[in-house]
Parts: sequence; C-alpha cells; structure tokens
Amino acid sequence: MVMPSSTANWHWKNKNVTSWAKEWFERELTAIVIEGTEGNVTISSVRIEDGDVELGQRKSKLITIYDIQMKVDWRGATSDGTDVAGKLSIPEVSHEITLDKLSDYVYDWTLDTASSPEVNALFAFVKTRLPPALEAKFAEFPVALIDTHGKDLTVSGQSSLPGTPPPSTEATAATASSASTTVPKPAPVKQSQTNINTSSVVKEATFMAASDDLFGLFTDERRIPSWTRAPAQSAAQADTEYSLFGGGVKGKYVSLTPGKEIVQTWALQSPTWPSEHFATLTTTFEQSSDSTKVTFTLDGVPKGMEDELTRNLEGYYIHGLKSIGLGTVL
Repeated sequence: MVMPSSTANWHWKNKNVTSWAKEWFERELTAIVIEGTEGNVTISSVRIEDGDVELGQRKSKLITIYDIQMKVDWRGATSDGTDVAGKLSIPEVSHEITLDKLSDYVYDWTLDTASSPEVNALFAFVKTRLPPALEAKFAEFPVALIDTHGKDLTVSGQSSLPGTPPPSTEATAATASSASTTVPKPAPVKQSQTNINTSSVVKEATFMAASDDLFGLFTDERRIPSWTRAPAQSAAQADTEYSLFGGGVKGKYVSLTPGKEIVQTWALQSPTWPSEHFATLTTTFEQSSDSTKVTFTLDGVPKGMEDELTRNLEGYYIHGLKSIGLGTVL
C-alpha cells in the first residue's frame, strides 16, 4: 500500500551536502565581476575552510542547516592597468545570517599588492561593491540547495519550504502565543515495548549562555518556540507531559533540577519510531565562567536509528539554539 505523503514525510531526515555546497560556491562566486571607474575585480578562488551543510526534513517541511567559514581570493586591475590582488575571509556564512537575519556578515580584508593611490582606490571600491554581490549569491544558495536536494528527502507530494525563509520573529511569537489552542494535548504516555533492542546516543555542545537561561529555553513554554520555530507545550514539572516541534517530539518530564539537569521520556512521532516506545533524554548543564556545556544523553534509541537521532540532536536542538545567537561550539 502506498503511504500518504503526509505520513511518509513526517519523520526527521537529514542529508549532508557539504561537497555539493563547496562546488556551488566555487562556481557561482567566481562568476562575479564588478566594474567601475576605479577598475574591475573578479573572484579567482573560493575555499570552504570549516563547517557543514545539510538539508533537513521535519514533518514534510524542508529546512536548510548550514554554517561555514569561507576564504576568497580576488584580483583586478586599476584604471591605469595596475594588477591588484587580495584576500577576503568570511568567518560565517549561515542560515542564521542569510535567512534569519540574526547578525551581519563579517568581512576581513587583506591587500596583497603594494599601496599606491590607484591601488588604494580600487581596494576601497572592492570593499564597497563586492559584499552586496556576494550577499546576493548567498541569498540564492538555500533556494538552490532545496531545489537540488529536496527531492531526495521527499517521498512524494510537494514539500513546503519553511527554512527558506523561516517564519519571521512576529510569526514565531504569534505561533507561540496560540500554541495552547492550535496544538492538541499530548496523548497519555504509554509504557515502552520491552522487545526492542536499544542503544544510547550522546551529544555535547557549548553555548555562550548561563545554565539557568538555557534551562529556561528548554522548559519554558513561551521561550521554546524561539529556537524550535514551532509550537510547544511544557508545564516544566515532574510527571507532566510536554510536546516540542509542533508535536514532533512528545513525552513526560521525570525530574527537573533548575540550571543542572532535565530528565524526560522522549518519543519521536514518526512512522520509523516504534509504536508506544519511549526513550529517556537526560540533559545536563555544566556552567563555566563564560559558557555552559550541555550534554544530551538519549537512552533507549532503537537499534539502527543511532545516526538519524544523532543528526536530529545536532540539527534541531544544537543548531536550533545556535540560531538564536548563543554562539555554540560543537
């Protein structure tokens, strides 16, 4: 029997496309040419120094997940014919900057050619005119990413594209405020099946935030949608049910120690997740002088789903928190 597209595309999927992204940026950015009275400039090479690019799917919706560091070599000629060369480092090209507009791009410039009035004029011209040309290409990237790879994550039907662009701040706030009326109450937690072979998944991340603040982001029903971009239900009390990602994850709180630890049962609402099975997610917070290390330990992961759940923790929890400017280091 053919599975309806709404069901087949419900569960979480991730596809790493970093190699494709490197080729895309090299091809597209080296096609940039800027010209003016000061001279002309082109990009001679593009290098992705660090980071990953993924396309994720959650509940039939495609989301771009990327954060890369880029280095560019540029060259040109002044109005009097002098050859000029330089380098440009862009520490972060990401979903959060391109689509969420959480911060501005940072450009670190280097001039390799000896200074002269003509050379200096061209250098100033490059620093003014090249960023808009680059940012126009950066805006095209998530669209190209979904157009090229979205079909690999979609079983059938047409997926919506919330990741390009994502909901605005106003839309997120509106969704959060209406969550109690638009999202059904989570179903009562049932006992886990006992005949499932399971294992554990552990992920760590460090965030530039206090442990008490992070604890609130994980448990406060009003704050959770800021990083999940979806309605949530959470009373933040032991033996109460919760719902995250618009119902994509459900369970019950077992214990909560503010600023220290959260223990909760955890079930993915997906055809790939065994019916009535619940894992246990333990989230611990270790605060240092300027950051907090968060450790996610998911016990009871069905065998064969370890890689998928690892990507989900990275893409939806860690990258989700990073998307609101917490400056995570994986």
